[in-house]
Amino acid sequence: MRRPALVAVTLASLLALSASLPAKPAPSPEQVAAAALAAAPVWDGHNDVPEQLRDRRKDVLGDFDFRDTTGTADSDKGIGAMQTDIGRMRQGRVGAQFWSVYVSANLTDQQAVQATLEQIDVTRRLIARYPDDLQYCGDAACVEAAFKSGRIASLIGMEGGHSIGGSLAVLRQMYVLGARYMTLTHFKNTAWADSATDAPAHNGLTPFGKDVVREMQRIGMLVDLAHVSEKTMLDAMAVAGAPVIVSHSNAFAINHHPRNVPDAALDAIKANGGIVMVNFYPPYVVEAARLWSAERDAAEARFKALYRGNPEGAKAALANWDKANPMPRGSLADVAAHIDYIAKRIGADHVGLGGDLDGIDVAVVGMEDVAAYPALFTELARRGWSQADLEKLASRNMLRVLKAAEAYARSRRGDAPFENPTTF
Repeated sequence: MRRPALVAVTLASLLALSASLPAKPAPSPEQVAAAALAAAPVWDGHNDVPEQLRDRRKDVLGDFDFRDTTGTADSDKGIGAMQTDIGRMRQGRVGAQFWSVYVSANLTDQQAVQATLEQIDVTRRLIARYPDDLQYCGDAACVEAAFKSGRIASLIGMEGGHSIGGSLAVLRQMYVLGARYMTLTHFKNTAWADSATDAPAHNGLTPFGKDVVREMQRIGMLVDLAHVSEKTMLDAMAVAGAPVIVSHSNAFAINHHPRNVPDAALDAIKANGGIVMVNFYPPYVVEAARLWSAERDAAEARFKALYRGNPEGAKAALANWDKANPMPRGSLADVAAHIDYIAKRIGADHVGLGGDLDGIDVAVVGMEDVAAYPALFTELARRGWSQADLEKLASRNMLRVLKAAEAYARSRRGDAPFENPTTF
């Protein structure tokens, strides 16, 4: 009969003791960031190492050592060191990477197709060189397996619809060769889609452009809306049956660069289930850098007019202008502001990271290379981001989007391919 009373006294004593103990301290921002990245490594949406291999080495790997590229600067050519290597990717907790097989939009259709094939080839060869660290992946299951094995999942994205030469047959074969997304345009319009940085020619997507989107999603290739006009974004999402991505762009509300995503498009991306992956290039991040870029363009045009017939004089004058007017670079806090804005407007389920590293000559201060991701996650944790939301930002959102695109493609297996006639 006395046992319940004894138990009650014991429980009361334990409660009193626990109340007198100091409260367990909340985890620090560094600890929250580290826990998030341990659970979900970074999946970056856009890195231009293949472009560096083309520009610096003409796609000849030779003695190129991707384990450490910090010594790749060439002062005689005015080329800085690369921003990416395996060692720094490990430091940055990068677990998956879309490698961009960018080729110039100034090429003819046939040149662009050949150059894209060459870029896919050099990317596949680079990945194969480092089997202990890199794993080529073509689907979400492979990415998850790479996470578990500790390898960096390596996927391929085409940057610009000019890469298919206006042919849906070429699009399908690029998919077979490994391309898992295509950016619909680059800095120029294609014959079927308007770019954000060219004079509008099609009012968004042409009927053929809409078929390109439909065929991409039928085969399971992600539709990337970086670089395209707002109307092209909205047209693409109007016909999309699966989530889209914006592989390396920011919020237009913060920085009015046409490369960034306006609020109406952000809202459509939420409804579509897609993702915006935030970029680290100062003119896309910091409004002052965008304005600086416009002023530099004006200065360059002025010097060319003043030094007609003397291109070296114009070049020297612009170099002096650059010295007197350095670009406002901003910092990782400005990148965090874009991430915060997008998450607050459309939810933490719809934001990711697409640094554009090695496709830009300068990044915001604090995000200069692929080793810097943990610092960005720490900054977001200081702003109140939870571990769960940081995991979404790191890779869970991108994994969800790719799985949804694959599921949609499986549901369309019985559909006939979209076709278009050859042009020569």
